[in-house]
Amino acid sequence: MSSSARRSGRGADGLRSVVLEPDFAKHAEGSCLVRFGDTQVIVTATVEDRVPPWLRDSGHGWVTAEYGMLPRATHTRTEREARSGQQSGRSQEIQRLIGRSLRAVTDLKAMGEMQIRVDCDVIQADGGTRTAAITGGFVALRRAFDRCVALGVLASVPITDHVAAVSAGIVAGRAVLDLDYEEDSAADADANFVLTGSGAIVEIQATAERATFSEAAFTAMLDLARKGIGELVALQKQALGQVPGGK
Repeated sequence: MSSSARRSGRGADGLRSVVLEPDFAKHAEGSCLVRFGDTQVIVTATVEDRVPPWLRDSGHGWVTAEYGMLPRATHTRTEREARSGQQSGRSQEIQRLIGRSLRAVTDLKAMGEMQIRVDCDVIQADGGTRTAAITGGFVALRRAFDRCVALGVLASVPITDHVAAVSAGIVAGRAVLDLDYEEDSAADADANFVLTGSGAIVEIQATAERATFSEAAFTAMLDLARKGIGELVALQKQALGQVPGGK
């Protein structure tokens, strides 16, 4: 697919410009400002010395997430969910996905009885808010664990691998990576892929929007996602100072 086939000028396998800025929030134990193109999400991780009731006296910890969008994160103003007194089904589904994704690479037993709450606040949306939240959420979570180790609360960081997420879709009959809002709106099919740094699958959400898609098309999307997540993991490592040139 030629680069000119996408409005952004990207090739089929091109990510948007991705920025991961750790320690963005002054008071949170861990934080990250993540940008996927024009999509921007502030992620904070808060350490709590308690666990949900069902984990008390288990010796295991917990990682959970909350997700929300500011009223003008989108083209038109949306009401704050707090005003209605309940979250939308979409917000609940996304925050559960984020929580599952982060727990997939966390050794909950090694945490001991503590909980980390990861708050994901979308300040600007242009497609891929959940994938951006997961990718930045890992950075915030890791920084929170780093803080626990520095304070002597934990002996080591209880993370087993990196995790990141990216979208892919079938647009105008071709598989493309990391859809922005315009592409997502026109996609024949779209999918969100959550993979670990070693390539293991955490979760895949794939939907036929305008037309069904073949196994070959799904494989093409998965191949693009693997490439994209490899690049996102490299950016996570750089943001966390795990590779030369990192902060």
